[in-house]
Amino acid sequence: MSLSRNGTEDFQSDLAAVEGIAAVPTILEVICRTTGMGFAAVAQVTEERWVACAVRDDIAFGLKPGGELKVETTICHEIRQSGREVVIDHASAHESFCNHPTPAMYGFQSYVSMPILLPNGGFWGTLCAIDPRPARVDTPETIGMFRMFAELIGFHLDANRRVATSTAKLRLYENIVQSDIAPICVFDHEFRLIAFNKAHNDEFFRVNGFPTKIGDVFPDLFIPEQAAVMRSNMARALAGEAFKVEAVFGRPEFGQPCWEITYTPLRDEAGRIIGAFHHAHDISARLTAEADLRNAQEVLRQSQKLEAVGQLTGGVAHDFNNLLTVIKSSSDLLKRPNLPEERRNRYVEAISETVDRATKLTAQLLAFARRQALKPEVFEIGEVIRGLSDMLDTVMGARVRVVTELLDAPCYTLADRSQFETALVNMAVNARDAMDGEGTLTIRLACGAALPPIRRHAGAAGPFVHLTITDTGAGIPPDMLAKVFEPFFTTKEVGRGTGLGLSQVFGFAKQSGGDIDVTSHLGHGTTFSLYLPEILVTAAPAPTSDEVAAPRDEDETLHVLVVEDNSAVGRSAAEALADLGFTATWAVDAREALQRLSVTPDAFDVVFSDVVMPGMTGLEMALIIRQRHPGLPIILTSGYSHVLADEGRHGFELLQKPYSVDQLSRVLRAVTRRKGAPVPA
Repeated sequence: MSLSRNGTEDFQSDLAAVEGIAAVPTILEVICRTTGMGFAAVAQVTEERWVACAVRDDIAFGLKPGGELKVETTICHEIRQSGREVVIDHASAHESFCNHPTPAMYGFQSYVSMPILLPNGGFWGTLCAIDPRPARVDTPETIGMFRMFAELIGFHLDANRRVATSTAKLRLYENIVQSDIAPICVFDHEFRLIAFNKAHNDEFFRVNGFPTKIGDVFPDLFIPEQAAVMRSNMARALAGEAFKVEAVFGRPEFGQPCWEITYTPLRDEAGRIIGAFHHAHDISARLTAEADLRNAQEVLRQSQKLEAVGQLTGGVAHDFNNLLTVIKSSSDLLKRPNLPEERRNRYVEAISETVDRATKLTAQLLAFARRQALKPEVFEIGEVIRGLSDMLDTVMGARVRVVTELLDAPCYTLADRSQFETALVNMAVNARDAMDGEGTLTIRLACGAALPPIRRHAGAAGPFVHLTITDTGAGIPPDMLAKVFEPFFTTKEVGRGTGLGLSQVFGFAKQSGGDIDVTSHLGHGTTFSLYLPEILVTAAPAPTSDEVAAPRDEDETLHVLVVEDNSAVGRSAAEALADLGFTATWAVDAREALQRLSVTPDAFDVVFSDVVMPGMTGLEMALIIRQRHPGLPIILTSGYSHVLADEGRHGFELLQKPYSVDQLSRVLRAVTRRKGAPVPA
């Protein structure tokens, strides 16, 4: 209740508040009878107004409840300012009030006015009495009676104000709860409903076909399987847990929507749990929208995949058709009669070089797809960079200054060394072309780095080797930055690049357990950041078995078991081995090879097998042979194998297709030199 009132509605509420105090009429009657005065009133007094809220008038003063006096003409105005009562026995004879205008204006001689103060000390109004006759009222008894009654009225007014405020708050809370479109209910320790809003009953009726009522045991209203879930959730809340769940509630014939329900314990003022709240939201529409979004995203992903496959297929077809054109034309020319030896050698060399280019193209595609069979080894990365420095100087040209900032301490990584060297060269060549052959290329190496989040993938604490390649070129436009690792994407002129160099780096980094990032500013160059897992090495890596193995007698004929399902490749391999001086036996699949080994296990010196074969793969067969014939060397070969890329080589020697006869001869003699040596698991 405000202490300063300006509106009629405010005074009306105060008038109603005084009328609501049942003791007020009795108080006014007691005052008149005790003092002999004929008029008594309870008045609210503000800075601007004096309003009678309760009146006893036995002298025809003419003032009724709601009636007003001009506040400045009353002594109550002065009492409001001083906060002290005024008591007059005889105004005409009173030294302070004999000339006061108020007694003459209102025709009274005796006067008592006691301030009504609220418990917080605020001034509300006065309890007053007047009479045209003098009266003996300036006594401790009369003043004490007025003060007691004023305090009683002030107490009741404050209590009424608090009740009104609490009622308003409760009404507001009720309006808020009832206005909430989400179902809300409250239950006790017996799982009985003790309160709920309109939305609760409406929604319950919608999904179950009947309403609820206060006192219902809530779980018992559901079908059995839902009742058990509901009772369990309610028990958790009654035990003091606040939580949120998603569950299906409702009967099948009404659709059984999915709800997100928040449970919160209900506590009394002492903190004891007396029940719990159940606040529900129907999330069926949201879940449907999320499912539709996921489906749309999957359709988009499939569309993007098809687009990428189309781009990849087009790029591969273009490049391979160029290579096949060279091979086809050269092979046709070789068939011409009376061909000079010099031209014959030139055509053969063209075919050989074209095959090498096709091999490199395939390797780059597999690197991007992370399907290459890596040969990881521990090596000191700074040493490899130093070893490539001369070659990089040559590749970069005289107008590009190469700056290397390496570490004094060794920094080891576990990766395919050859692929790392290729990645470094690819990044360097890309930087050279971005600088148009003139500028500065800076290679920096750091160890112990963390892997930051890249392309919305979570980072890792590490440690990682961090290699940066920075150029001083023109930079990459922002709309192209996200595409630089895509295969066949290139900003170079036709004939200056395939667009596969950076895709090889990307695939190598990801398959090695690292990542690569790129930052660029137009006009200020580009930085590629390569991250590879760092390996802590306390001593230099031990020499491989090739370095310590005793040489085998080169004149000794080796018997090779060739396992190849492709008849053309199998026949070609057997013939090549025979031309090289080996004895070759060809098995068309793993089953036949295992059968031959079981019959004559000592007849073969080495097994040379393709990886991708119908039925049992070459890797699966090799693992069986290792178990049955632990001393028999095994060489695997493949042009592409997701098996090796996913599972690793398990320590077996690998010869990538296409291979030359010299490569085949070297790897066969190398593995047979260490026949009987321990094979890594």
